[in-house]
Amino acid sequence: MASVLGMLEEREAAVRVRVEGLREEVGRPAEVLEAPEVELDRRVIAREELVEALAASAAETTAVTEADEKAASALAGAGLDGAAD
Repeated sequence: MASVLGMLEEREAAVRVRVEGLREEVGRPAEVLEAPEVELDRRVIAREELVEALAASAAETTAVTEADEKAASALAGAGLDGAAD
């Protein structure tokens, strides 16, 4: 007859194997999810950078257009609008 201690050790070993198997299963989805999460983060950052760059470009374009309009208005007011006399 097996000893009680021996039976408990066998049961403990069986549960330990089961726990390790479950840990591997739980860890696998995390590994599978990691790459898409990194890609998502990169795409979010890229979109945010593009929005910032477009906003800066639009602001620069607006500033240049306003400056050109003011210069043209000033020239027209001074009679120097480029028209030949």
